[in-house]
Amino acid sequence: MEKLSIAEIIEKIQKEEIFEAVSSDYSFTIKIEEYVPYVCGAVHDGHQFRQELWENCMHTEYERWYEEDPETKAMVQSHPIVIAGMDSRFEYDLNRAPETAIYTDAWGKQLWYKPLSEEMRIKSLNKHANFYKVVHALISKIEEKFSICIVYDMHSYNWQRWDREVPTWNLGTANVDNGRFGNEIEAWRGILEQMPLPNNIKSTSKINDTFQGNGYFLKYITQNFNNTLVLATEIAKVYCDELAQITYPEVVGAVEKYLKEELKLHAQSFYETHKK
Repeated sequence: MEKLSIAEIIEKIQKEEIFEAVSSDYSFTIKIEEYVPYVCGAVHDGHQFRQELWENCMHTEYERWYEEDPETKAMVQSHPIVIAGMDSRFEYDLNRAPETAIYTDAWGKQLWYKPLSEEMRIKSLNKHANFYKVVHALISKIEEKFSICIVYDMHSYNWQRWDREVPTWNLGTANVDNGRFGNEIEAWRGILEQMPLPNNIKSTSKINDTFQGNGYFLKYITQNFNNTLVLATEIAKVYCDELAQITYPEVVGAVEKYLKEELKLHAQSFYETHKK
């Protein structure tokens, strides 16, 4: 892995170079081992929280971790193209539009002891903007090269705070073209439902049950690219103890192993069906 500026990353993408890099401000990573018609994203995987914000933040390190999506990058790390955030959503949320990407409160609790200065806000929003410059260049290149693209937008959610039974997997499809891509959406749901998991975890899968796919990552790509399907894919945090902050590596590993083959096959099928 190398450290590259945003301009250098974009130049490599435009030249179709193979590389693995961290952005020069250490806000996200990107890996391209091969140019293929699918991308894996994990925008909420990050936990970094820059030091100058520590004393002003009312939320503890655990409270931030609880609302992040740890291990979502690890679940898709074997795939050829992976882009993932490194910073906590509490600094700026890559899955929200720039106007709302910096929280004033989070899940019912005020975030800052005193409002952020404009300087602090600009630092965060610059990183948000840089990430989407790279996303735009990446999807542009994939559509240019293959005419079609599918993005697996990986997230997780806290299942224990729901007062009803919720699925292990949820697909949010409210903002994608269900008429055009309905077969692929249902196929992906079915694939997730068949995933074998350890510890007697049942892999149930539903569409728009807990979340509807309203994130900015999905909306940005969908609104800017006519031939890309983004699958907002949420796993309940069955791979950790969300209350004790303990990760279950055997569950993360099982997800990664299954998706290594099944995600790739789904992406190939999507490409064969929709290529021009």
